[in-house]
Amino acid sequence: MIKLRLRRMGAKKRPSYRIVAADSRSPRDGRIIEAFGFYDPITEPATIRVDEARARHWLSVGAQPTDTVRDILRRAGLTGAAAGEAAPVAAADGAGEDAAAPVVEAPVPA
Repeated sequence: MIKLRLRRMGAKKRPSYRIVAADSRSPRDGRIIEAFGFYDPITEPATIRVDEARARHWLSVGAQPTDTVRDILRRAGLTGAAAGEAAPVAAADGAGEDAAAPVVEAPVPA
């Protein structure tokens, strides 16, 4: 089973996290499939950056977000995706294949 979870980065006593897709049997900081977001709880307000297209992709193929990642996705504005619901996949017309995926940045209220 694929899980969307946090991978700890940063220095001692200064954690920051990557939001990753990983096999549920892998250790917390072990092998990942893809990193698609960043979360820094130390900044005021907390910094959240999520590649919205990749988050929706992983949720649409059945990846299960952890409770913390679900809350982070909800704060970033991916409400349907944050609830664990599969988001509808947009039809590929070929025009947007070379364009960069949108990145969501949201301040988190304290």
